[in-house]
Amino acid sequence: MATPNQISQLYTKLKAYKKRYLRKQYADLDESATRLMVNSFLIDILGYTELEEVKTEFRIRGEYADYVIQLERKKHFVVEVKAIQLDLTEKHLRQSVNYAANEGIDWIILTNAKQVELYKVLFNKPIEVKKIFSFDLSNEKDLKKAAESLILICKKSVEKKELEHFWKRFQAMEPGPLSKNLYNIDIIRFLKKTLKKKTGLTFSEDDILDSVHQIITTKIESRKPKMPIEPKIKQVVVKKQPEITLKAAQNTIVI
Repeated sequence: MATPNQISQLYTKLKAYKKRYLRKQYADLDESATRLMVNSFLIDILGYTELEEVKTEFRIRGEYADYVIQLERKKHFVVEVKAIQLDLTEKHLRQSVNYAANEGIDWIILTNAKQVELYKVLFNKPIEVKKIFSFDLSNEKDLKKAAESLILICKKSVEKKELEHFWKRFQAMEPGPLSKNLYNIDIIRFLKKTLKKKTGLTFSEDDILDSVHQIITTKIESRKPKMPIEPKIKQVVVKKQPEITLKAAQNTIVI
């Protein structure tokens, strides 16, 4: 897990990047000029080694991806670049998904040197992608949050499998997969025991299972239970290392 110091260093680099490249005078540059900025982003900000790990114009089935990031023999990212003057669109994403799907690459970075988006490729039928984050590096207010997220795609984090671990945690905590655990027989028996204790009545496991299913499939307006108020205790506060969290977009894009 990245340390606060590592995130702070990345934040400093992002501010320098913004000051150097994201100026009004560069707002209308074409794609070839934009790639010079992206070179700096991949090498100076994310820490990948040019030529060895940053593969430009990478040939995939007769077409050429702008960049592929490869560590040793594993290809980790397809990087699709558009001119800084263009807004990123789903059409641009579809192009990069084709590259990733044909080469078996799990992650896509879509960028115009100003906007940076990260997608996870889901090798289902049909292929899907999940947007993980999107940041505007020209927005000073976005930079701190950007540093907390972009740290996951830096070379050191990828080498330590932190991005891989993040995805496993993200998958485990998604409402759909998580809700399946509520059908576990141990959960049903716990609820049966709790209901009998509260009401003095015995409920069948099938009835409880039906109610759990209704809870999962029906939107119920309810308040989150309040935690019990603990007595105030004077103590020395030790700063805790912040945990990196990412909130992914709710919609999955089907290609």
